[in-house]
Amino acid sequence: MENAAVLAAARPGVAPHLQLGRKGEQLAARHLQKLGFVVLSRNWRCREGELDLVVTDGRTLVVCEVKTRAGERFGDPAEAVTPAKVARIRRITGQWLRAFCVNWCAVRFDVITVLVSPAGATRLRHFPGAF
Repeated sequence: MENAAVLAAARPGVAPHLQLGRKGEQLAARHLQKLGFVVLSRNWRCREGELDLVVTDGRTLVVCEVKTRAGERFGDPAEAVTPAKVARIRRITGQWLRAFCVNWCAVRFDVITVLVSPAGATRLRHFPGAF
């Protein structure tokens, strides 16, 4: 909970869990950019839900689900990507592809997990082609 208090102080009025999620998505986006990807969309929303990150290397479109946690008390963050979540992400990806008239590339689905310790240290893990 110390981490939540630090985040709440950083952005008053924004729920700590939302701040933690934003931090994880920022770290994930930076990680993907270092790998040579270009971010096309962040937190893209439609009626069915949201895509955390959509990136490309010019050949492959990568839809990335980012799971950020302040600890492993509730299990590994990757475990939160359930079969139902995967199905929803695939449907939303179809909406994104139609919205941006994209049909030129292969699509890959990745998961990035970010664990943030109470001291603020982070551990990022990237699972390319996770689903």
